[in-house]
Amino acid sequence: MAAHRAQWKGFVKFGEVTCGVALYTAASTSDRITFNTINKATGNRVNRVFIDSETEEPVPREEQTKGFEIENGQYIIIDPEEVAAAIPESNKTLEIEAFVPCAEIDDVFFDKPYYLTPDKMGSDAFAALRDGMKKSKVAAIARTVLFRRMRSVLIRPYGKGLIATTLNYDYEVRSSVKAFEEMPKLKIQGEMLDLAKHIISTKKGAFDPASFEDRYEAALADLVKAKIEGKSIPMRKEVKVSKPNDLLAALRESAGILKAAADKPKRTAANANTGTGREKAKRGASPKVASENTNRKAS
Repeated sequence: MAAHRAQWKGFVKFGEVTCGVALYTAASTSDRITFNTINKATGNRVNRVFIDSETEEPVPREEQTKGFEIENGQYIIIDPEEVAAAIPESNKTLEIEAFVPCAEIDDVFFDKPYYLTPDKMGSDAFAALRDGMKKSKVAAIARTVLFRRMRSVLIRPYGKGLIATTLNYDYEVRSSVKAFEEMPKLKIQGEMLDLAKHIISTKKGAFDPASFEDRYEAALADLVKAKIEGKSIPMRKEVKVSKPNDLLAALRESAGILKAAADKPKRTAANANTGTGREKAKRGASPKVASENTNRKAS
């Protein structure tokens, strides 16, 4: 990780064994396209200024402080020094409290991943921890102060090293019961279930992150390029959602049943009319295109 700067340096401790380690960011958004806020009239970049909500006067940085709202528009003042005093003291040690089976870990609690690497003096102890967890098929739960807060961290073997993922606290994870409480009780069976299972079986594959495309980022890149070249970007087509009465037909189409039943001349004509749509489908065409083809073939 010589090309990157460590986000944190300290120690990992399990039992009476301690070794020096460093955390490096595993996922970053720094390469994404970003925009500045510009004054339309002048084309100049604008600066952010904090304004008093009542007097509408600018407030300089040295006169700003923290406040907690206790009622609408009423605040108690908390100085930055008081906030700093509330930060737990750090001994710079990831102290492992327990080893848990990997299957017991619910990834809804995952926050942010970091690569955990050893320093040169602690490589043996680091490797012992890594290989021991691999053989036992467990992950470690540790706690330490990271970035001004007490954090729970999940440590797992990852390639030649370890990966440390900060965890959300229980109060930060919203209830799944509330999220799904309005979900109607439906039991799909018969042909509809068989078709769904068939489509799933034909779409099985391997997890390959390199195959994922950030279409929003790509669209932004195309937009910026087009603006530079003085070109226009075509409008996005509206996504058409399958209606309940069309679901079985859509499943049949997806499974290839309607396509197999269609006669050859009609299928050839459909292909001639939708050549561009098929090319788009290879890059992830919108459901509307697929739906229009379905209606055309089913007619």
